[in-house]
Amino acid sequence: MKKIVLIAFVLTLGAVTSCKDEFLNVQPKAVLSLSILSDKAGVNYLLVGAYALIDGTGTNNTAAFSSWHGSADNWIYGEVSADNAYKGTTSGDQPEISFIEQKNILSDNTHFRGKWSTVYDGIARSNDVLIAMANAKDMTEAEKTQVTAQVRFLRGHYHFEAKKVFNMVPYIDEKTYNPDDLNSTKLPNDKNIWPNIEADLKFAYDNLPVNQAQPGRPTKWAAGAMLAKAYMFQQKFAEAKPILEAIVASGKYSLMPKYHDNFRAATNNNAESVFSIQFSVNDGAPGNENGNTGATLNYPSFGGVTTCCGFYQPSQNLVNAFKTDANGLPLLNTFNDVDVKNDQGLAVAAPFTPDAGTFDPRLDWTVGRRGITFLDWGVHTGAGFIRDQAYAGPYSPKKHLPYRSDIGVNTGPNPRQNANNYRIIRYSHVLLMLAECEVEIGSLAKASELVNQIRKRAANPEGFVMGADGKPAANYVISEYAANSPVFATQTTARQAVRYETRIELAMEGHRYFDLVRWGIADVTLNAYYAKEKDKRAYFNGVTFVKGKHEYYPIPLQEILNSKKDGVEILKQNPGY
Repeated sequence: MKKIVLIAFVLTLGAVTSCKDEFLNVQPKAVLSLSILSDKAGVNYLLVGAYALIDGTGTNNTAAFSSWHGSADNWIYGEVSADNAYKGTTSGDQPEISFIEQKNILSDNTHFRGKWSTVYDGIARSNDVLIAMANAKDMTEAEKTQVTAQVRFLRGHYHFEAKKVFNMVPYIDEKTYNPDDLNSTKLPNDKNIWPNIEADLKFAYDNLPVNQAQPGRPTKWAAGAMLAKAYMFQQKFAEAKPILEAIVASGKYSLMPKYHDNFRAATNNNAESVFSIQFSVNDGAPGNENGNTGATLNYPSFGGVTTCCGFYQPSQNLVNAFKTDANGLPLLNTFNDVDVKNDQGLAVAAPFTPDAGTFDPRLDWTVGRRGITFLDWGVHTGAGFIRDQAYAGPYSPKKHLPYRSDIGVNTGPNPRQNANNYRIIRYSHVLLMLAECEVEIGSLAKASELVNQIRKRAANPEGFVMGADGKPAANYVISEYAANSPVFATQTTARQAVRYETRIELAMEGHRYFDLVRWGIADVTLNAYYAKEKDKRAYFNGVTFVKGKHEYYPIPLQEILNSKKDGVEILKQNPGY
């Protein structure tokens, strides 16, 4: 559903009718009491407010909490922090992100507090709905169940975000908050909250309908996919597998014939979209703030249409991962031995011919590279699209960007605020999670079939990036795994293939770092990445991923200080910080 801004109004206090000291208990102005909202209309207002923070931007967009700190696409925490993307732009712009990228991580980094604030504001708003609804006498039990299911989906999602980013975090529900005790939500972070997250998402899965009239409201299957994902983070494959199978069996979703139809505003909410954050522009909201404001830094220069800000540039390692062999299969173990040819250091006017090797066609829908058509903007000119190529490399992000034909239609006056939804879970994601379950507890042959569904879609020539001559812009060669492929002959190699497919299918969509952590390979993968990348990006010299520390980010220092009760800090810092 579209994000709606709620403006609180001032309650008029009744006249004082006695000399008693009740007049000292003044309701704060511009604060709307939950008791006033305890009817069907008020509950709906509060529910919209709970949805409003799902994009990761909300009430704290100040100098201390910028819109990108809590961006729901997790471009900083999920991609720049991993091996898929560089911070990009220039060395001096947003150094706090450089610290995260280079594992120079301190608990007073403002980005962490911005993320924390966003998700816990979302949790508070979710709980407000349940508190107000408890006294809503004009709602039927069926209506209350549907609202509760939506709210618990949201609350589960917000806690899920906190859990995967910070790990040891407090779980706060509607029974925790006591308006007469401002310390009531100061809870210790000494418990594993996965069971609470599971309970919220399970209630949503059991009670939500299979269809919703408004895009953006979760369905039964969206809740199921989120619940299965929570199970996957705990290696509970036996619990996740039947839910994922039910989503597939529902027949509600299918892979879009063209891969890139998942990344443009004109094809929002398509057959592959299981759950998406809805963005809109030109809808009357001040400043077009319902557009994708969390990604406003991540734009190259489009011939002067937008000139800011050059963040979030794909890494050379990611580009290399899209290479294929002569048979169209990925180079699982050798992809990073030789770099794909790039134009690093070349002037725009200098001649350049793109690499003539064989590639997975998803490369050029994920990465902007010189000599290849960039959406409908024309050919990527290399340094002309890059703010500081010497510092941040030769590649541009692509999936979240508007088409030229979107300008003024699916963008606001600022083209960097567009209506291209963020797809949190796509059907391909469901298939890949199910393939992972098949590898761990099921059939390797079935895992191969699921991966092949995704590779078959990627191989559709109608979905290739085309050049000005009407021919494929690069040498795209991609094939499915053969039925007797040695890759799916053992669990070890099948696991590697599924994880590899997950990376290239979902690249630059905010999942990579969290996947590496849940797979238990973040230290090995990222230390190998730093060892080679330091020869391209000097700032990686000396960078090390410390196992047992860097899997999770620190609890924000200010939140620890704010958690004090009777002078004692309730929140405890994560190990290593």
